Amino acid sequence: MTVPGIDLPRLTAWMANHVPDAGEPLSVSLISGGRSNLTYLVAGRDRRVVLRRPPLGHVLPTAHDMRREWRVISALAPTPVPVPEPVAFCADEDVIGAPFYLMGYVEGAAVRTREELGEATPEQARRLSERLAEVLAAIHAVDHREVGLEGFGRPDGYLARQLDRWCQQWERSKTADLPEYDRLVARLRERLPAASAGTLVHGDYRLDNTLVRLAPGPEILAVVDWEMSTLGDPLADLGLTLTYWQDPGDEERAAIPVAGDVTLAPGFLTAAEFAAHYAKVSGRDIPDLGFYVAFGNFKLAVIVEGIHARFRQGKTVGEGFAEIGSAVPVLIARAHRMLEPA
Repeated sequence: MTVPGIDLPRLTAWMANHVPDAGEPLSVSLISGGRSNLTYLVAGRDRRVVLRRPPLGHVLPTAHDMRREWRVISALAPTPVPVPEPVAFCADEDVIGAPFYLMGYVEGAAVRTREELGEATPEQARRLSERLAEVLAAIHAVDHREVGLEGFGRPDGYLARQLDRWCQQWERSKTADLPEYDRLVARLRERLPAASAGTLVHGDYRLDNTLVRLAPGPEILAVVDWEMSTLGDPLADLGLTLTYWQDPGDEERAAIPVAGDVTLAPGFLTAAEFAAHYAKVSGRDIPDLGFYVAFGNFKLAVIVEGIHARFRQGKTVGEGFAEIGSAVPVLIARAHRMLEPA
């Protein structure tokens, strides 16, 4: 059996020494890959675990940090924030060609589309979207010092550094010059909000970065994909979540192939309702939400350009990447509109 990104004989030997309770791996299958870190289901003789490793090929500096993901899920395991069980971490690149970690398998589904949501009632859809806001508030309520995440990031100057970081990522990944990108960066720099209280931030929070169930009641069983987590401005998380959101009638958003249409399911909160529910349960004021959504569109444009660059190099794993580059100028245009006066 050959699986891209996995050396099964070496993984088997490593697991025998470090995860003996899983038993010998009987199979390894790709769960998701290409856009971000690669995720595999490892079916051992005695238990199932999930393996996370960086993408193949073009990997930007500081991106796809396995130790960072491992540290945060280990810290959050005893908190109210639902995360998979941390199982084992491997820094030795000789095992499968990159650092990786194993986490417990969660009996939940990653939901991106209305079809994947299945026969959910409007009441279930509404409650699930409310839970998404409530779990985001729980992430931002974590005392990072108490759980061992002191020094996990530098909240002061977070947004300015984020802007600089994503500009650097753009320069490393860009496949074409876009004048509207340069104008957007200038506008964002002019509008950077005053410093806010720093919290743990996920960095890529959306429904399909969680594992959910609908019965007996809608619940988020685990938040996954922590590769961009740090300490920073919590409203940046909210802004990015709303960047992924699709409201009824937003045909432009529907044409961007980076998030599904699950938020169009009957009963799902609208973007405005989601922001209001988050504000209610977090007790947090939300000034200048337009800036944060614009920043989310900017960040997503850079991420998508990186995915597009890997696709052009033939380094993506999975399907659905041929047209993704066309989303970049659309996301930039949406960011400009969010910065216009109401």
